[in-house]
Amino acid sequence: MPFKALWITETQTGTFERNIVDRKIDDLPNGEVVIRVHYSSLNYKDALSATGNKGITRQFPHTPGIDAAGVVEISRNELFAAGDEVLVTGYDLGMNTCGGFGQYIRVPANWVVKKPDNYTLKECMIIGTAGFTAACAAYKMELMKLEPGAGPIVVTGATGGVGSMAISILSKAGYEVIAVSGKSNAQEYVQHLGATQIEARSFVNDTSNKALLKPKWAGAVDTVGGNTLATLLKGCQPEGCVVSTGLVSSPKLDTTVYPFILNGVNLLGVGSAETPMAVRLIIWEKLSTEWNIKDKLPVIAKEVTLDELNATYIDSILQGKVMGRIVVNLNNL
Repeated sequence: MPFKALWITETQTGTFERNIVDRKIDDLPNGEVVIRVHYSSLNYKDALSATGNKGITRQFPHTPGIDAAGVVEISRNELFAAGDEVLVTGYDLGMNTCGGFGQYIRVPANWVVKKPDNYTLKECMIIGTAGFTAACAAYKMELMKLEPGAGPIVVTGATGGVGSMAISILSKAGYEVIAVSGKSNAQEYVQHLGATQIEARSFVNDTSNKALLKPKWAGAVDTVGGNTLATLLKGCQPEGCVVSTGLVSSPKLDTTVYPFILNGVNLLGVGSAETPMAVRLIIWEKLSTEWNIKDKLPVIAKEVTLDELNATYIDSILQGKVMGRIVVNLNNL
């Protein structure tokens, strides 16, 4: 049976083309579970894959989409049955395994999570990898015993997918959140998500060359990297936690060991794609209960078709023009 998918091809001249094409389930990679995808979502990594970044996707042609939520059509695994509503985020989906920007995926059973009862498939994709990453950051802070009363948490890239979700989750968990954004129209948006303060990027861009700064925050969720991450470490209070989740500015980190050996600051990493299933299930349970942000999701999301995704939003997210989350509706193409 044919289905629609975004298909990225490499030309003989080394350029890349994006087209929506008909594909067949028989052409999909091996796996125990075939899922009819109802919704996906756009992440920065998807846009890189869709424009031919071989650090993300090695082989083309290819269908990106590291997130997918839908209904099981075929299962050769006892944990899942036809008709189950499920989601897949991370692992190799959309990187070198055909992903959620197609109406069907076939994946290993150990990538699949049953949809939480109190979220719809669409809501799961508003959360998606971005929300899961933000929740991983909050979970690691919790494991380090960082309490909400310790002080404010800085969230950089506050209007992006991870940033928006981090503000929502951390505020739901009781933390005071300082949102950092370069967008002039961000204030009302981040306040609605739960931020108590908004600052410009200069707030976390120290150029003094000091090894340490006067502590201003108890922790941070950083999507930027580079000097922003170095500043967050220098300005973090003793025993605080800074979580690195992205590198929008730079993958480099130029700092000293002083925040670690004098202030005991914890630098934590989130590699959400390879999160073990046992931890993955804990985090989705927290997202559906104590960290339930269902009331914030409509503000965060914009729903688009696969055509609109291809024509506009893949390029927009690379240009830093996307606020919140782009959810892709793959029904009725």
